Amino acid sequence: MKIVVLDGYTLNPGDLDWEAIGGLGELTVYDRTPKEEIATRAAGAEILLTNKTPLSAEIIEGLNELKYIGVLATGYNIVDVEAAAKRGIVVTNVPNYGNNSVAQLVFAFILQHASRVDAHSEAARGGRWAAGPDFMFALSPLHELVGMTLGIVGFGSIGQQVARIALAFGMRIIVHSRSEKSVPGLEQVTFVSTEELFREADAVTLHCPLTADTQGLINAATLSMMKKSALLINTARGGHVVEQDLADALNAGVIAAAGLDVLSAEPPSPANPLLTAANCMITPHIGWATVEARGRLMGIASGNLSAFLQGRAVNRVN
Repeated sequence: MKIVVLDGYTLNPGDLDWEAIGGLGELTVYDRTPKEEIATRAAGAEILLTNKTPLSAEIIEGLNELKYIGVLATGYNIVDVEAAAKRGIVVTNVPNYGNNSVAQLVFAFILQHASRVDAHSEAARGGRWAAGPDFMFALSPLHELVGMTLGIVGFGSIGQQVARIALAFGMRIIVHSRSEKSVPGLEQVTFVSTEELFREADAVTLHCPLTADTQGLINAATLSMMKKSALLINTARGGHVVEQDLADALNAGVIAAAGLDVLSAEPPSPANPLLTAANCMITPHIGWATVEARGRLMGIASGNLSAFLQGRAVNRVN
């Protein structure tokens, strides 16, 4: 059984191992695969594992031995699942491996905005505290999270985990979701329209899938509904945001700040306006990437493949 991993580096840069998957067949792992080398490297494989390396209908049609595609992520839009289904090729994904890690990053953005830890540390290390007349100094007003309103767009497993943490901080939670559902322990959540959420929230965090309805959800019109003191957080998909509109809003003080872990193109163009926008915190798509989350991902991916080899379908998306 020939198994090929097309882009294994982001999942395992060296701190995990491929033993569980390697024990299921003859394993070859590539750190990255350029588009022009996909067909060559995938040739003869019965099992392909990919994270962001695209598998188009044309590529799939040319792989006569292929029986299984395992996506090393939750989103599977990089695979033409219809073309795979026509060939009888099973496609699986890895759901719910990074809920804690992504929620943690959301609160890293929120706490950074509220307390500005990095700016105060830099100022103290630069001598401003030592040179000051008082036992403390603050670069700007600092804020407690208790009593703040957090607006969560999308209420799947990550949105729910964010809500649990917010409750522990004493925040008020409002949610907009395609479906209103009662979740044990989260009865305090209030479901509202998107307009009400944007108007009332002190911080808005996005946890919805990228669809025709949510493409460009954050734009000049929706940003204008938000409080001038509001924080926008996006750890979901870059396509939710019209990036020039957000950059313009930040530079003009329409909203106070943004915390972004995803952009429309990754890695971004140096010309992306958000890279130079005021009060814009950007992390390089790290929300999913804790050691613990990647370890869970590896375990689920190997479990998916093991189940397939035993004639069962686990986390199949086609």
